Amino acid sequence: MLHPRARTMLLLAIPALIIGIASSLVLIVVMKVASVLQTMLWTAIPVKLGISFDSPMWIVVMLTLTGIAVGLVIRFSPGHAGPDPALEPLISAPVSPSALPGLIIALIIGLAGGVSLGPEHPIMAVNIALAVFLGSRILPRVGVLDWTILASAGTIGALFGTPVAAALIFSQTLSGNNDVPLWDRLFAPLMAAAAGALTTSLFFHPHFSLSLPHYGQMQIADIFSGAIVVAIAIALGMVAVWCLPRLHRLMHKLKHPVLMLGVGGLILGILGAIGGPVTLFKGLDEMQQLAFSQVFSVSDYLLFALVKLAALVVAAACGFRGGRIFPAVFIGVALGLMLHEHVDAVPAAITVSCSILGLVLVVTRDAWLSLFMAAVVVPDATLIPLLCIVMLPAWLLLAGKPMMMAWRNDK
Repeated sequence: MLHPRARTMLLLAIPALIIGIASSLVLIVVMKVASVLQTMLWTAIPVKLGISFDSPMWIVVMLTLTGIAVGLVIRFSPGHAGPDPALEPLISAPVSPSALPGLIIALIIGLAGGVSLGPEHPIMAVNIALAVFLGSRILPRVGVLDWTILASAGTIGALFGTPVAAALIFSQTLSGNNDVPLWDRLFAPLMAAAAGALTTSLFFHPHFSLSLPHYGQMQIADIFSGAIVVAIAIALGMVAVWCLPRLHRLMHKLKHPVLMLGVGGLILGILGAIGGPVTLFKGLDEMQQLAFSQVFSVSDYLLFALVKLAALVVAAACGFRGGRIFPAVFIGVALGLMLHEHVDAVPAAITVSCSILGLVLVVTRDAWLSLFMAAVVVPDATLIPLLCIVMLPAWLLLAGKPMMMAWRNDK
């Protein structure tokens, strides 16, 4: 009763479901363990020692020790704890399974210790490696690329709690074959993304949206305001793009990972002491603090954005295992709130969403993901036409510009 095309899609349906669920479970376990360790490091131990967790001394000590610990893991683990995220895109070639334990441990320590990176890149690398390693043995007729796509789709669904982001990303990467309809090619990845998103939602709900005043009807002036905000965000992001490969080359002259990451941790600790605890960690919970607090001023928001941007560059350049999307969203929120406080005639919904769009676009160079993140953090349907319009000059500004990655010949 089914067309051969439908039977082909169904062949990968069960593997897609399994991979989506497994991708989410890997993420959940890592985040739960990191959360427990974070509570120990930043709550239980300071209380026992009679030290405030937000004291500059504790922040500097914790980040320095975190850097040393991650350096030791990378130095002595097989496979040297996976690829350096500064040299890799979000979705890359599968790594050796022997590198996965060290990569997971390095990620957990970094997340718990307060490093300004998210979990997305290492989790993606782990899930792709597992899917390719196990899948190619169970179903050898399925290619490595197919397993990679399913694992990455499942991970994206798990990370963001919805398959929408995966649908947007893969709609552009899987659209090259005219003989097979796009939705035939999207069927299995969306199945994996949906399974990953639903599994994640059973255990916790990724809370991206901010409670900002509702944006009314779009005005012509708002388009110009949004375009200016996006240009400011891109300009700030391009400073990081310029700094990352140069700092990466400088830090890797230290050669030894323990020394390199220890120095990086010390710098992150100093930055954290300047910006305060709100500038630590991946930034997802911390951006909620920015939006709900009524005590921060223009200078405070600007300080948070600049400190977090510097911490992101330092953490990536030193070789900490983590992703750059979540910190970029935090920077966008801080920058957007700062611009709104500075010019309150421009609604916060516009300044925050357009700042996120610009910064995520600089970090990922993916227009769909940038639109998705802006729309998820500021969930206001009336903003979507404006975001689509301001994306056009933003894309023009970034056309031909370098990616936020280090140079591969640095080592």
